[in-house]
Amino acid sequence: MTASTADPTTALTAALRRAIPADRVRTAGPGYESARALWNGAVTARPRVIVHCAGPVDVQAGIRAAREAGVPLSVRGGGHGWAGNALADGGLTLDLSGMRQVDVDPRTRTAHVAGGATAADVVGAAQAYGLVAATGTVGTVGMAGLALGGGYGPLSGRLGLAVDSVLSVDVVLADGSSVTADAEHEPELFWALRGGGGNFGAVTGMRLRLHEIPALLSGMVMYPATQADSVLAGLAAHAPAGGPDELTVQSGFVAGPDGTPVVFVVPTWCGEAEAGERAMAPLARLGDPLSAQFGPTTLAESLAGIDAMFPAGRHIEITTRTLAALTPEIRAALATGGGELTSPLSALSLHSLHGAATRVPAADTAFGARAAHLMAEIIAIWEPDDPAPARHRSWARGVSRALAPHALPGGYANLLPPDAADQAAHAYGANGARLLDVKRRFDPDAVFHAIPLPGPR
Repeated sequence: MTASTADPTTALTAALRRAIPADRVRTAGPGYESARALWNGAVTARPRVIVHCAGPVDVQAGIRAAREAGVPLSVRGGGHGWAGNALADGGLTLDLSGMRQVDVDPRTRTAHVAGGATAADVVGAAQAYGLVAATGTVGTVGMAGLALGGGYGPLSGRLGLAVDSVLSVDVVLADGSSVTADAEHEPELFWALRGGGGNFGAVTGMRLRLHEIPALLSGMVMYPATQADSVLAGLAAHAPAGGPDELTVQSGFVAGPDGTPVVFVVPTWCGEAEAGERAMAPLARLGDPLSAQFGPTTLAESLAGIDAMFPAGRHIEITTRTLAALTPEIRAALATGGGELTSPLSALSLHSLHGAATRVPAADTAFGARAAHLMAEIIAIWEPDDPAPARHRSWARGVSRALAPHALPGGYANLLPPDAADQAAHAYGANGARLLDVKRRFDPDAVFHAIPLPGPR
């Protein structure tokens, strides 16, 4: 019997087990279910087969088997992408979450990071040598997906986005061949991967630049939501374009200890400690704070704190808007949306792109949004047994609609859902056409589907 007439699951499984140990090719059972469980518990996709990959050779075998069987293919790294692209419903998922090795070279201040490593894995390995990595704000997210989609983070003002520290990428292409893309080898692929994410192949490793910083200070100030407009007006002097590179400020709305919405301000300083104390002090005087605490920390501690606030398994929907400034109209929309949280688990977060991240020319990477801005992340979260999930989705979409008339075109591709064609069309700025040309060259059959790309042009 040929693959076209046999049961697809049986034929695919048999082909995979000829190349990969049988205990790592799973169609059911605890190992299958644990790999199918993503950060967003609302994702219900069920692959026919999940392969627990131990290295690039397994990834190559999996891609070839999926193509031979004619089934959809996906790559699971950290499993944090809220839209569920990590799972190929009815197809083959390559689970890289066991590939978490991080090798640090302190002499060159670089790290080679396996395709399934998380941001926390990278930060922990770097910290052992007194170094830091440019990451996002969450430790459990897969480092490859985060960095290759952009990566707004607490050190972005000084170090740039996470993508700006990527030196090379190891990737298995749609034909099963393996290449290392960097500035000298496959430069167009390297350009596209840095912003276009996993749309061109399965990323099995990356080499990252690590950094030294004099000190790291952070903390949080909370204000009543009734003071939102005055607090946001005060923040306008710091975000997105104001303030020194060493100071990156994240702000937004969460539920306070009693469940009512509050405005939060989280500054992170990566420079000389005394200067940091002076720079952060005004952020506790934007209103009458409910609480204010600053002090020395480590990046590992900062990421772990956010991970604790957003554990895996809850149901999630995210929307995103790009904001050039905290204008009165935008402040009003944020204050209304942040003051109307429908779940105590939800959040509205503003991430700043400024400083070093703005000095990378827009054409140097596929990530093209290099003018100073705020990325608004609107996160609806609810428990799996919530009887009315529609109200939480409606809240997130309503905040997004309210911001849309005042926002820049596009959005952060790492957070866009697959059906956000209107935002995806502008997400890469002037880089969209070039990005699609690279896609046609390296993945003409559209085997890989990661973050949204612009539509055909």
